[in-house]
Amino acid sequence: MSDNQTVTTQPMPVKLLAKLVSYLFHPLFIPTFVFLWLLFRFPYEFAGISPVAVRYRIFSVFWMTAFFPAFAVLLLWRLKFINSIMLRTPKDRIVPYMITMFFYWWMWYLSRNFTDQPIVIKCFYLGIFLTTVAGLVVNNFLKISMHAMGAAGAMAFVILTCFTYGMHLGADISVAVVATGLICTARLALSEHAAAEVYIGLLAGVTCQFIAYYFTMIF
Repeated sequence: MSDNQTVTTQPMPVKLLAKLVSYLFHPLFIPTFVFLWLLFRFPYEFAGISPVAVRYRIFSVFWMTAFFPAFAVLLLWRLKFINSIMLRTPKDRIVPYMITMFFYWWMWYLSRNFTDQPIVIKCFYLGIFLTTVAGLVVNNFLKISMHAMGAAGAMAFVILTCFTYGMHLGADISVAVVATGLICTARLALSEHAAAEVYIGLLAGVTCQFIAYYFTMIF
């Protein structure tokens, strides 16, 4: 919890719902959700790989972007390098940021050679890598919301993907926007962040995805 944030008291049902939302939409799960969304909405982009290979690809995305970073945080906690697996202080977040940054960079590096999946996924991986870099830098000044960065990045990616394919997926964009608002509201309801930390997280997530899109698709 930041020193300058206001602690709010919420009814227990609200807190339980906020915790559920925070766990279900943890930023480490966002890359897997995005990959599944691409697979559902643009299956023809994966026509070059077999169903077994698709399942393996889903597993590898989860393994590299969620399991390994989470396992690294657990090890850091058990070895007493960090005080809590909840990463409630900027100091606790430094090494996890670096570890996650490496795995996101690796996913982006591998995706550059894949010709059997959408090119937009390269943009996304580069975007989440840049987001972790931004998060690490801003972490020196305040505890930027990881949830806000992840949700905003996914929302921006959905919008950019619809633009790339010229598809008007209004329902998908609406769900992404509402989910982003719900996630950010949950973090505020739990008093895990000050409003400024959430807003900066939103800005970082969106900006990094747009930068990644520009350098991958336009530059």
